[in-house]
Amino acid sequence: MSKFAYIRVSTRDQNEDRQLLAITDLHIPQKNIYIDHQSGKDFDRPAYKRMVRRMKKDDLLYIKSIDRLGRNYEEIQNQWRYLTKDKGIDIAVLDMPLLDTRRGKDLVGTFLSDIVLQVLSFVAENERSNIKQRQAEGIAAARLRGVRFGRPPKPLPPNFYSVYQQWRKGDLSVSNASKACNMSRTTFHRRAKQYENSHRP
Repeated sequence: MSKFAYIRVSTRDQNEDRQLLAITDLHIPQKNIYIDHQSGKDFDRPAYKRMVRRMKKDDLLYIKSIDRLGRNYEEIQNQWRYLTKDKGIDIAVLDMPLLDTRRGKDLVGTFLSDIVLQVLSFVAENERSNIKQRQAEGIAAARLRGVRFGRPPKPLPPNFYSVYQQWRKGDLSVSNASKACNMSRTTFHRRAKQYENSHRP
């Protein structure tokens, strides 16, 4: 029986130290600790897939909490069943002692574990949905305040104002004006409109 640990953080800006600290006293070989810096929306994660390929029957997998395994209600349950039933691996969730497949392998123990897993999986996915909703609401509120998202527009070329004036007077065609500014005709029209809107009295 070999011990493994799986750690997941959503982005490279997040720190895995809290999860590493939780497994410090479990004496897990460094080569058996797998870390993904990726969203928990699915199980298409390189470190996780490498770990599962290495694990054999009766091996033991530690995770800090169920949401570190994933955040999709249905996929967490499917993956749990695949690991415990198909591969014969034991799983211990450190934050939830009831989710330890080494204990209570009788019918009642399995039933209780299944209920707890379903509840926690639902909570994990529900929190993910809430986070996405809060992000969408925050973006909508920021847009109402005039905050712009995406790349800032390129600065106008130094000759834009003079070319624009010649174009407005009819001294230059839109084709020549756009070429003089090194822009496409569509871009020149768009930037001219933006310029006009920003310089209205």
